[in-house]
Amino acid sequence: MKLLKTLIATTALVGAGTFASAQANPAVIFDLGGKFDKSFNEMSYTGAERFREETGIEYREFELQSDAQREQALRRFAQAGNNPVVVAGFSNATAMATVAPDFPDTSFVIIDMVVDAPNVRSVVFAEQEGSYLVGLLAAMASKTGTISFVGGMDIPLIQNFQCGYAQGAKSVSDDITVIGAMTGTDGSAWNNPVKGGEITMSQIENGSDVVFAAAGGTGRGVLQAATDADILGIGVDANQNYMHPGNMLTSMMKRVDNAVYDAFNDVNNGEFTAGIQVMGLAEEGVGWALDENNADLITDEMKAAVEAAKAAIIAGDIVVHDYRTDNSCPVEIN
Repeated sequence: MKLLKTLIATTALVGAGTFASAQANPAVIFDLGGKFDKSFNEMSYTGAERFREETGIEYREFELQSDAQREQALRRFAQAGNNPVVVAGFSNATAMATVAPDFPDTSFVIIDMVVDAPNVRSVVFAEQEGSYLVGLLAAMASKTGTISFVGGMDIPLIQNFQCGYAQGAKSVSDDITVIGAMTGTDGSAWNNPVKGGEITMSQIENGSDVVFAAAGGTGRGVLQAATDADILGIGVDANQNYMHPGNMLTSMMKRVDNAVYDAFNDVNNGEFTAGIQVMGLAEEGVGWALDENNADLITDEMKAAVEAAKAAIIAGDIVVHDYRTDNSCPVEIN
């Protein structure tokens, strides 16, 4: 959380004035990987749909197919009078910083990055906190003493998932081995389930019996490979437990849906504020999923341990390292 607190302390955006009341005319832009990636983008869609169902107000949408479309899409929606314009994904930061000043009366929202502009809300998550919890569960569930992680694009954001996961696992035992791998270094890493599956099989060959996927659409291949090998998988962003009941230990929830829903609602109610919005365990922005699909895999001991860790993190008794503060992780990842 250190980086996020620093950002908040050094920006004048927090507490920016509330925008004038007007019925929302919202738009949402989905990042590479597609609206129905069963993960990050789909959570954005879920939040937009919840707003539509509750208010009857329709929204416009666009699925990015290339990086070149980022600025075009933002500008097109702003010119058309859409408000707010919400975009999911850190890669939209440059486009947002370019477009937002040209439309000072439009409310913009970017998820997973901070853009310093008086009409932009920047929503960032403490992914490391939720990842710590599922890492703890993974270590407790493992029979081999080796667990693994498959990330999408190799960036600090995804390294933060991996590092938090490893810290949670190591809190159970220093003897736990954590294997980590990233899928790629460009946007295609979010939508390559074949490669995700191949990486997972390699990790299984090296002893992993629990794998956490934080890789967008690539995660489908990771979780399928885990199921095919009859090991445990951990989903991300959305509750993915339903995808492979009996083989899904849990999912690390990242409530992007709430970020989108709140943005639409705030504009509609004349309550939109710009600035940085941090969503961690305390804000119910991240967490772990327990339902009928994984209830038999979570023992009472595991549940008690993960809830105790959650409370300790919220209280500040456990501080989960944020990889983004110095691009390092305090525990070993193989």
